[in-house]
Amino acid sequence: MSQPDHRPFIEVFDTTLRDGAQTEGISYSVDDKLRIARKLDELGVAFIEGGWPGSNPKDVLFFEQARKEKWQNSKIVAFGSTRRAGLKPSEDPSVRALVEAGTEVCAIFGKSSTLQVLEVLRTTLEENLKMIEDTVAYLRSQGKRVIYDAEHFFDGYDQNPEYALKAIGAAHKGGAETLALCDTNGGHLPWEVAATVKAVREHFGPTVRVGIHLHDDSGCGVANSVAAIHAGAVHVQGTINGYGERCGNANLCVVIPNIELKLKMRALPVGALSRLHEVARFVVEVANFAPNDQMAYVGNSAFAHKAGVHVSAMQRHPDAYQHIDPKLVGNEMRVVVSELSGRANVTSKAEELGLKNVDAATGAKIVEIIKAKEHQGFSFEAAEASVSLLIRRLETDYRPLFTLQDYRAVVSRHNDRPFADATIKLTIDGHEVHTAAEGNGPVNAFDKALRKALLPTFPKVADIQLADYKVRILNSNTGTGAITRVLIDWHDGQRRWSTVGAGTNILDATWLALADGYEFILAPHAAATAVAVSA
Repeated sequence: MSQPDHRPFIEVFDTTLRDGAQTEGISYSVDDKLRIARKLDELGVAFIEGGWPGSNPKDVLFFEQARKEKWQNSKIVAFGSTRRAGLKPSEDPSVRALVEAGTEVCAIFGKSSTLQVLEVLRTTLEENLKMIEDTVAYLRSQGKRVIYDAEHFFDGYDQNPEYALKAIGAAHKGGAETLALCDTNGGHLPWEVAATVKAVREHFGPTVRVGIHLHDDSGCGVANSVAAIHAGAVHVQGTINGYGERCGNANLCVVIPNIELKLKMRALPVGALSRLHEVARFVVEVANFAPNDQMAYVGNSAFAHKAGVHVSAMQRHPDAYQHIDPKLVGNEMRVVVSELSGRANVTSKAEELGLKNVDAATGAKIVEIIKAKEHQGFSFEAAEASVSLLIRRLETDYRPLFTLQDYRAVVSRHNDRPFADATIKLTIDGHEVHTAAEGNGPVNAFDKALRKALLPTFPKVADIQLADYKVRILNSNTGTGAITRVLIDWHDGQRRWSTVGAGTNILDATWLALADGYEFILAPHAAATAVAVSA
């Protein structure tokens, strides 16, 4: 029987679908938002802010669809503002939209700064206090739980602390369950945030729940969140991957593990933290952004080790160059092989790839080969499939699946349309195979010809797709004679792998990356097929 968890609990309020959607370049569909919300619910955050139903039809539709879902761990939250000056809450369409969204919880924002009230809202300081209290009280009368976001609170507190405290006091008087202090411009530093949170708690006493909503304009969004929680905040807002307007919001993928692993508090259901890496990658894919591999905790490079000294130390003790076990956040330790590698990198990478019999002498030989190839323009850091094959090719029983005999590519232009034709000649199982294909460019035609040659012998080729094809010019000062590096990302519906090629001829570089990509995934499949046939 599991023991009860008595650690202090910090509410996580996720605003990826609202504040995060304000990121330049992000435009979620209703289906995108629902998919992300389901993932966040599985992770177990306390609140999921779905959007602003009074601002656009897409968010209205999201809340209609969300009402049909069964949410297991999270409360869906509708976001809006206080009533407009001179109107009753019941007369304000934006406030009515919050009620009509049908959520149990609403989050509303109001002004805390005298500058914002006088210069932006263009109303009186007293009317602003009434707007806050009236709106919260009205929503409470409609059966809603209310979280109050005190916009520009830290700036307002710096300018006029007495008024800033009156503003959140109005929300408390109206019945808000949590007062979330917002660093809307993101310009404050951790000790400033901590001091202000402490002052607010001392002013209102221990019965008032203080939360935090921080932006990252000074690069301190995460640090400020941790400082606020350490100072007594019990509710933290942020976004997955730190998405948000301008420089983004506090990154929950870093805030949450800091709460659980560093502050020794609880932010998610027991065991859920190990899903964090998966959720971060999922949101990246839906947003159609490139992942930040250097992100703390969940980035693919967060536990990647490149320097030979580091890897050698890691082999002796896993804590030598890691502050936590990466499995705690669903990540994994990786060894990067490059020209900076030592033998420890190679032997560790071989073990990681399931390759055996890589002794110290073989490891030293592989290191020399890698250094020579990287001098020629290769880069193996992001091409682990090519590293795997480089190691395998040194084994005494290694036999290539296919051997290139010849290739040719012709590029022309017909009726103002570029056109390419490629031929390739391979040796497969001792037999010569000669194929040709057309494409919209030489690389496309080349790949089609290669696939056509391999498919009869290796039907698995039909499942293999090129996910990405990257070209980098290394020594551009040599003009069109520069070395070209080609990096190809692959997938077959189950696995993903990457390969690299380099040379002064882009087709040669492409051939090396293509050949590695097909051989890496086909070799184990071919071996398994051969065993099955012989049996």
